[in-house]
Amino acid sequence: MRYDPPVSDMLFNLGEIFALNDLCALPAFDSTSPESIASILDQAARFAVDTVAPLNRIGDQTGARLEKDCVLTPPGWKTTYEAYAAGGWIGAAIDHELGGMGLPNVVGTCLQEILHGANMAFALCPMLSQAAIKAIGLCGNEDQKRRYLPKLIAGEWAGTMVLTEPNAGSDLSGVGTRAERTGDRYLISGQKIFITYGDHNLTENIIHLVLARTAGPEAGTKGLSLFIVPKRTINTDGSVGASNDVRCVSLEHKLGIHGSPTALLSFGDTGACVGELIGEEGRGLEQMFVMMNEARLSVGIQGLAIAERAYQGALAYATERIQGRIAGDRGNARRSIRFHPDVHRMLMTMRSTCEAMRGLALYASQCMDLAESRGSDDERRKLQARVELLVPIVKGWCTECACQIASIGVQVHGGMGYVEETGAAQHFRDARITTIYEGTTGIQANDLLGRKIQRDGGAAARDLLAEMRHIEEPLASQRGPEFAAIRASLTHAATCCEKALDFVLSEACDARLSGAVSVQLLHLFGISISGWILGRAALVAAGQLDQRTGDPEFLRGKIGSAHFFAGQIMPEVSGRLAMILDDTRSALALYPVLD
Repeated sequence: MRYDPPVSDMLFNLGEIFALNDLCALPAFDSTSPESIASILDQAARFAVDTVAPLNRIGDQTGARLEKDCVLTPPGWKTTYEAYAAGGWIGAAIDHELGGMGLPNVVGTCLQEILHGANMAFALCPMLSQAAIKAIGLCGNEDQKRRYLPKLIAGEWAGTMVLTEPNAGSDLSGVGTRAERTGDRYLISGQKIFITYGDHNLTENIIHLVLARTAGPEAGTKGLSLFIVPKRTINTDGSVGASNDVRCVSLEHKLGIHGSPTALLSFGDTGACVGELIGEEGRGLEQMFVMMNEARLSVGIQGLAIAERAYQGALAYATERIQGRIAGDRGNARRSIRFHPDVHRMLMTMRSTCEAMRGLALYASQCMDLAESRGSDDERRKLQARVELLVPIVKGWCTECACQIASIGVQVHGGMGYVEETGAAQHFRDARITTIYEGTTGIQANDLLGRKIQRDGGAAARDLLAEMRHIEEPLASQRGPEFAAIRASLTHAATCCEKALDFVLSEACDARLSGAVSVQLLHLFGISISGWILGRAALVAAGQLDQRTGDPEFLRGKIGSAHFFAGQIMPEVSGRLAMILDDTRSALALYPVLD
């Protein structure tokens, strides 16, 4: 099954919706241009199609394996990784000051989608390296940046995020891994589980960012610090030395992403594992969230990528599969199932939701770019608050959509979707992890409600909703029933979001109920914001059709996607609001009363 990165849709979004020209004019990005970015995306797409995508099936069938304390990745992965690193792709969206290309985050989002769409299990390795680069770049000292960042950006070393333990999953206050200070260094001891790319043969060294408990009286998360722990020691000249007493004990046997090694790591079995403190003791969780938020946005993009891949597979199969006759077809001939009304509905659900997810992820990335580049402190604070509001929505809503879309992909294939040969089953299996790692959907929803909405009294959310309402007048000026439908759905969605905000910020919504309805709130905002972005795309498409610029088929498709989303997906907001406002408190019907 061929993968075609949706570069045309990416460039339309970048150029027409997210003001790439204006972004490239900012001092932070003035070394780039829309033309060079188009060329970069085309190069990335060719590499993904020709080199990375063919390994997707191989990785799923072969998997990673542990042999004699060394994890071996599937055939072809090492040479492909080396080619990817040599192309400079790992540092594409890393700041110039840190040694990267300095491309805007919106472009980095497109590059991530292309790579994850080609081979999600492969793409996890550079994704985690990019997150480690951001964490060290923001929290590390100058010496640490000098010693670690060039090798990580070049892809000679890989990075990981090492948090989870058997008794400390989502609740990191239970972390038991120790960091004992000995002179000017720390000795690390303990075990960590579920470490993605915790060990592999792609690079000469692996730089683990480990959350560990320093000696002292502090309990809970206040006693946690963040450490750089290389798999192998680093000599004074920068070369790699002996083992740093870090050992891969086993690999997990997983539902999907078989090519990605998920390791159980043991640190300090012989008492010789040396870690290097990042920043100050006791600030580990705060520093880890720099990496975590980067990873959460990336996982949302993973959801988008696997959904797009599932849609492309379903569309190709439905186009080729001849089956049955369609009622009302005057020719009464056997047709491709693509033209059967229910299959058409499923394909449009997949297509419009993928475009909505892409718009949402790019919008969050644009806000991130502007927050890092705008002049005034007030502008930056406002934009940063919006980024923080959007990250859990991108992660939570896009990954939940990915599971749904991959499931629909299996359904479109029918019986052939349930067997492995078509690849539809692999997408279904691979997508399932995205709602779980880097924080489950419930954790994203609690973050959205507790840390983002309730903490600022809903200010950032209301500010966004006010901006979303600006689309109502332009939509009203457009001719045609499709624009009337889009306008009505977006107006209703904004009203539903406002009512939901009023409720979760009121005294009527106690702490238990907040936790029970937070996922509904996340979905409500995810659908509404994404529908708004599709509406903006439809307006641009209509303008270009009037001016007879652009590809008419592509532009009509943008209007069709927004219209379908408004009519078939956005009605869900009414149900989500009803579940939030449920006066019977049915969400807590069997909830135990705690003293």
